[in-house]
Amino acid sequence: MEIKIIGGGIAGVEAAYQIAKRGHSVILYEMRPNVSTPAHKTGFLSELVCSNSLKSNEFTNAHGLLKEEMRRLDSIIINTAHETAIPGGKALVVDRERFSRAITEKIKSHHLISVMREEINDIPSGIVIIATGPLTGERLTESIKALTGHGHLFFFDAISPIIAGDSIDFDNAFFSSRYKHDSDDYLNCPLTEEEYNIFYNALITAERVELRPFEKTPYFEGCLPIEVMAERGRQTLLYGPMKPVGIIDRRTGKEPFAVIQLRREDSKGNMFNMVGFQTKLTYGEQERVFKLIPALRNARFFRYGSIHRNTYINSPVLLNRALQLKKQEDVFFAGQITGVEGYIESAAMGLLAGISSLCYKKGIEFFAPPPETCIGALLHYITTEKKDFQPMNINFGILLGYNKRDKNRVIDNALLCITKWIHAINRQLDQA
Repeated sequence: MEIKIIGGGIAGVEAAYQIAKRGHSVILYEMRPNVSTPAHKTGFLSELVCSNSLKSNEFTNAHGLLKEEMRRLDSIIINTAHETAIPGGKALVVDRERFSRAITEKIKSHHLISVMREEINDIPSGIVIIATGPLTGERLTESIKALTGHGHLFFFDAISPIIAGDSIDFDNAFFSSRYKHDSDDYLNCPLTEEEYNIFYNALITAERVELRPFEKTPYFEGCLPIEVMAERGRQTLLYGPMKPVGIIDRRTGKEPFAVIQLRREDSKGNMFNMVGFQTKLTYGEQERVFKLIPALRNARFFRYGSIHRNTYINSPVLLNRALQLKKQEDVFFAGQITGVEGYIESAAMGLLAGISSLCYKKGIEFFAPPPETCIGALLHYITTEKKDFQPMNINFGILLGYNKRDKNRVIDNALLCITKWIHAINRQLDQA
């Protein structure tokens, strides 16, 4: 019987691919485009609704090391991201539409994967992976609550505006990356101190979308709205998304007082994302306030910033190290709903859930990747009981045995450990 996966986002797609590539059939349920969400715009699988950056590619960064571990696991998300990459400096940045379109074509054409475009409100029988992500539907949420016996925890992701490239004033902007002055990876919009103060005063007094009662919960620290950061002090933004350090204005030869970086959303530069400018401002106020930035005075917005609900379960209490529900072992959870934060982190948990569910199907024991690896450390974090469970991005601090004085040894050990684990888990599955 097929393994069923609910959710065609990054985690669900990765789980489906990992199962199918090992010779077992999958039914992947995705409600879009029949039922949309406040954040999605298309019916493609694995649509990226926040940034189009998958963060660093360098091994000396935990995000880059996690990507390398997943490359060695033949991740469809990582492989497709490289196929559809656009310039992004040291980061892996993708052309948003090409990426999700390519993923959709690969999954739909796989002979062992059936894509069903329908909304699932009740958890089906048999082996099921729930990978519904941050925008789980209300009726399915109620079904999950009934199954787990626990209420969900909520926080909110904010998404940044996207601006039409031909509406940017390039006389007041310049291409450069931090400490790489000849790079064209980012388009920088500088501000003088006077311009910054005008912008700041407008930002902190701007009208915001009023939160509904069920939305009044803390934001995730890693994705704070720009106006919330600004409330922490006039200088806060200068140490965050408007940090000028390492950026030289080619017109003056000096660092600007403040700078906003724009990143290409597509290979042709038709769209630019305001890096780190997620917001809860009303659409009208976004137009007014962001056009105070000299380079954006004539900006045309393809997408306004917004806040959307993000749902995750209390994984340390509910899940074991195989990502199985402790009280019902044929139900698995994957992706952001488990309490990881970030695209690749979500895909990593989808990858593990796919392999783990297949082990369960074949009647063999799943054993987790070592916590010395990035993927193993994430799994260990979300399945280890703690007083206050909060979502987590990958970082070296959660790797077992991490020592910043000997980072190279930690990196080499992680790659050695993941390689051994891949061989061991594949050999066990092949022999079953």
